[in-house]
Amino acid sequence: MMNDLNTYFNMGGYAAFVWPAYGISAIALVGLLWQSVAQLRRSETELRNLQGNDRLEEEN
Repeated sequence: MMNDLNTYFNMGGYAAFVWPAYGISAIALVGLLWQSVAQLRRSETELRNLQGNDRLEEEN
């Protein structure tokens, strides 16, 4: 059992390349998620502001 885990984590001798690649990919995906959520919030705020301006113009 333990030998199987060691073999898996060693990745056939390529662990020094595989695990950092997984880490960099995970960091990039989290960064993209964060950026997407931030852009969504900015867009929603801008939409609310624009909709509010339209209502003010219709009332006048």
